[in-house]
Amino acid sequence: MYKVFIDGSAGTTGLRIAERLSGRPGVALLSIPDAERKDVSARLGRIAEADVTILCLPDDGAREIVRAVGAAGVDARIIDCSTAHRTDRAWLYGLPEAVPHKETRRIANPGCHATGFILAVRPLVEAGLIEPGALLCAHSVTGYSGGGKAMIAQYEGVRGSDALLLEAPRQYGLSQQHKHLPEMLVYAGLSQPPVFSPIVADFYAGMLVSVALPGAEPGRGAKVTPKAVQRALAEYYAGCPLVHVRALGYDPEGGFLSANAFERRDDAELLVLGQGAVGPDGQARVTVVCRFDNLGKGASGAAIQNMNLMLGLPETEGLVVAG
Repeated sequence: MYKVFIDGSAGTTGLRIAERLSGRPGVALLSIPDAERKDVSARLGRIAEADVTILCLPDDGAREIVRAVGAAGVDARIIDCSTAHRTDRAWLYGLPEAVPHKETRRIANPGCHATGFILAVRPLVEAGLIEPGALLCAHSVTGYSGGGKAMIAQYEGVRGSDALLLEAPRQYGLSQQHKHLPEMLVYAGLSQPPVFSPIVADFYAGMLVSVALPGAEPGRGAKVTPKAVQRALAEYYAGCPLVHVRALGYDPEGGFLSANAFERRDDAELLVLGQGAVGPDGQARVTVVCRFDNLGKGASGAAIQNMNLMLGLPETEGLVVAG
């Protein structure tokens, strides 16, 4: 029986993890009284008892408890769902499809937007279809659950003077300083961050990350065509149970893609869209789209996948995978 402690189980990600692990054979969730949720000593006791601790805390809170664990000499396995340690080389970045898993006691769970971007881009950089120095443009449509309790309350509560604005998709991260950009840069294999436009819309969960691919310069680089891109992605993710690379022409919704189609699932799909050479420049127009649940493969599902790997369990145990 593996004991798991979720530090921050009252938040959106923590609640979903607890829901998935509750009643799972071979797993026992360690609880803590509400009055002790901020008591570092009480939390350290649970962390010492647990086989794995999953942190679902704000960045500062995650850093604080990790420092406390180190100071107390607690030999703990920790998965951190905050942004705090994602580019810290002492932590393994928990996207095993792109960063191979290895035995470790520290895993940084990826950000949701970053998950879709890295899954779409890293294989193409490694295949030479995207130059590391390319300036990419990406946009990501997400459900409002990604904003946590405050945003959920804003969308699901009594709407006041901003009711009309909440009905339409809203772009944010307008300063190009979104907190996921550092990990997107590092783990996609790029030398400069993309121009990134995240968009929140009036639906609970789901995510659609789209990346426009630059054509190769004349005489340089591989030929960027839909066929070449789809082949590179399919070869890279062959055997990955949680990433499905769709065939060219895959059209599940008659010319549309809904961002919430993967709600309550823990897997992701990649689609290559566009056409071959068009226009006087002879360049193909190609986009790669990654679709998944921002609370599934983008957060809670990823944490459980990383927990499984950390404990040597089947990677997809306890996850919802539809293929």
